[in-house]
Amino acid sequence: MRGPNGEELPQAVLFACTQNAVRSPMAAAIMRYLYGKFCYIDSVGVRGGEKDEMIVEVLDEIGIELGKHRPKSFDALEDQSFDLVITLSPEAHHKAMELTRTMAVDVEYWPMHDPTVVEGSREQRLDAYRAVRDELMRRIRTRFAVDRASDA
Repeated sequence: MRGPNGEELPQAVLFACTQNAVRSPMAAAIMRYLYGKFCYIDSVGVRGGEKDEMIVEVLDEIGIELGKHRPKSFDALEDQSFDLVITLSPEAHHKAMELTRTMAVDVEYWPMHDPTVVEGSREQRLDAYRAVRDELMRRIRTRFAVDRASDA
């Protein structure tokens, strides 16, 4: 599957983190913004958490809408036909490796800081969310860049 600039894209990508409340829904929203017309994108957690409103705010700052995200766990996945699973926490990586051991699916681990553990003022906490957002944007753009696809 080709992206808008000729990027080599998988047909279906799953982002996974611990609670599907911050990192994985943020990654899925960014991926949908960049490539949503070209591949299927979903997100899950090892267990379902509560929707975190700070991700709505930091995504909105760059023109990305989170939509009607509701945190869900691996167990709630309706379809498990993914070409690529990108895990963002150690716990999610372990779960993904366990679930995909008999499947033909690529699993990549992108360790991502959990911004919910940052304490301080509201602005300091938002800065932690922005740092994760910006790192996810960079990683997604780099992973699916045209130059990378043409090197394969």
